[in-house]
Amino acid sequence: MSGKKGLHQEVQDYYGKTLQTSTDLKTNACCTVQSFPDHIKKAMAQIHDEVHSKYYGCGLAIPENLDGLAVLDLGSGSGRDAYILSKLVGEKGKVVGVDMTPEQLDVARRHQDYHATTFGHGESNTEFIHGHIEHLDQCGLKDESFDVAVSNCVINLAKDKEAVLRETYRVLKEGGELYFSDVYADRRIPKHLIDDPVLYGECLSGALYWNDFLTLAKKVGFIDPRTIKSIPITIENKEIEKKVGSIKFYSVTYRLYKINSLESDCEDYGQAVAYKGTLKECPNAFELDDHHLFEKGKVISVCGNTFDMLAATRFKNHFTFYGDQETHYGIFEGCGGAAPFNTGNTSTPETGACC
Repeated sequence: MSGKKGLHQEVQDYYGKTLQTSTDLKTNACCTVQSFPDHIKKAMAQIHDEVHSKYYGCGLAIPENLDGLAVLDLGSGSGRDAYILSKLVGEKGKVVGVDMTPEQLDVARRHQDYHATTFGHGESNTEFIHGHIEHLDQCGLKDESFDVAVSNCVINLAKDKEAVLRETYRVLKEGGELYFSDVYADRRIPKHLIDDPVLYGECLSGALYWNDFLTLAKKVGFIDPRTIKSIPITIENKEIEKKVGSIKFYSVTYRLYKINSLESDCEDYGQAVAYKGTLKECPNAFELDDHHLFEKGKVISVCGNTFDMLAATRFKNHFTFYGDQETHYGIFEGCGGAAPFNTGNTSTPETGACC
């Protein structure tokens, strides 16, 4: 995508002018089929129809335990996720959406009062800013001003993905979290495909090779990225399938924590945790990532990083903690292998993090 308009303008035109609704997409990369937890379904049912019709996303980018928090939506588009978040954070919380496409922002802004009234808020707790997610400083967003950042199938569209991660790390508070869904590839995308405006706009040729993403995340400070869900993408467009050849794509949801104490590897300190069952969305079990499911009342051994992801974050009050990091027992063997995400069953829907 190296034409006269440049990357940002090409993407703006694709989402602001070429696409009128989600039915205009040429592949299913930006509209992965999935089911949602009940609390998300209830919020989604209250979203304005026009906001729904302009939604382009590839996963479920809404974590648990958001009441009263400040949340940043990177690439908020027409505002679907931002308004779901608006309901979940409540009147004491706030949601700020940043997007570079004026047409999408117009849709989001004209329904602020509608959603405030629908949710029973005295006034809107949402703000939508025109800007680039690579340059949150230019949007006036201050250091350590958000508890959580989310994004849904947008970071792959950014030209400078390292800048997006670095800026997000800057605006998150210590213990804060970037929880996002995006498209990844099983190899680096060749330049001639990156320069294809349709493939880029369809969230395919801007996708990072998964190992390059992990390298960037760790470089900016997100030391131990955790996979939540992964779904192979079936493009279902013969012409585009022919263009991409053998490259495989995946919709993956990650959570990245801003915690200074995290280590590059999972280390064993003899620590354990037990989930209290007190998260209202998760009465029976809480899923931190794709290999940590905490059933209510069950004491589970964890590595030092997992311990801190619970003890140094908004989940602290929902767990009982055992042990400290005074004694080191070597590498922790229970945090899964090196595979970044599941490459198997394509029919399993994403169901959210709670049981």
